[in-house]
Amino acid sequence: MNYKDVLKNARGNLNKSCKVCPICNGIACAGEVPGMGGKGTGDAFKINIESLAKYKLNMRTIHDAKDPDMSTELFGRKMDVPLFAAPVSGTTLNMGGKYSEEEYISWVISGCLEGGIFPMVGDTAVDSFLTTNLSELEKQGGNGIAIIKPWENANIIEKIKLAEKAGVFAIGMDIDACGLITLALLGKPVMPKTVDEIKEIVRSTKLPFILKGIMTVDEAKLAVDAGVAAIVVSNHGGRVLDQTPGVAEVLSEIAEEVKGKVIILADGGVRSGADILKMLALGADAVLIGRPFVTASFGGKAEGVKSYIDFLKSELKSAMVLTGCKSIENINNRVLY
Repeated sequence: MNYKDVLKNARGNLNKSCKVCPICNGIACAGEVPGMGGKGTGDAFKINIESLAKYKLNMRTIHDAKDPDMSTELFGRKMDVPLFAAPVSGTTLNMGGKYSEEEYISWVISGCLEGGIFPMVGDTAVDSFLTTNLSELEKQGGNGIAIIKPWENANIIEKIKLAEKAGVFAIGMDIDACGLITLALLGKPVMPKTVDEIKEIVRSTKLPFILKGIMTVDEAKLAVDAGVAAIVVSNHGGRVLDQTPGVAEVLSEIAEEVKGKVIILADGGVRSGADILKMLALGADAVLIGRPFVTASFGGKAEGVKSYIDFLKSELKSAMVLTGCKSIENINNRVLY
């Protein structure tokens, strides 16, 4: 499937909830929350794109990196590329409602697994969506990760048990969702957490626990203290707090402090193979991509998702060859200008 055709189809199927712009940069959808945009001015979404674009790549062609190894292993699973589909949920709330949550997430899961990567599935204000997402993941052998909203701890732990039953290989919480408008509008009690509360959640499961929504060095250190297996450096796609810095602006200093102590994932403005390379060079072990997986699924179902992954693989391979990186482990800030 041609990826350009996927985007053309998605434009109609998203019922104007997303403009499917040539570059998904948050300009046309600023303030559209609920919807696919960034909160308020939309600057936090736009700055994710802009901060990553400020970094350039040093081209090097005198080397032996002819056929780079793009694979990696995280949470005990081998992946073709260090990439996850981010946990984007809420078809009726944010995506125009043409397709059901079940249809959408089944395409994302199938497309990711066919493309050699793993999906993350999300939680939202509609309680049945997490159940649906976990059910679809269970049909595929539980080959994915579930990310749960920061509800009361008892509710989180209950949902962790549902995720464990579905067979997921890691579990997490997007703690930054404590300020999500869509949840507040529906009266859903989400809240920030203390270190002790996070420790309680981590102790409730034997699965690796991921804390998503870290944007400062001090909170990265607190996450380590709480015993998490991984963090996601993320401002929730600019959807929860206007005027935050871009992820690419804070990633390297966070990585400098906690690299090797926890797995570092990052999301925010990643749109191409070159962007993946930049995030890895800034210190991430892998990246998450959100909105483009929505458009890929709405535009081409599972085949559209796989076509997007294939597009990213091709771009990442080219970028690694042209910066002299033989493997993912070989990538460092030397490639950045």
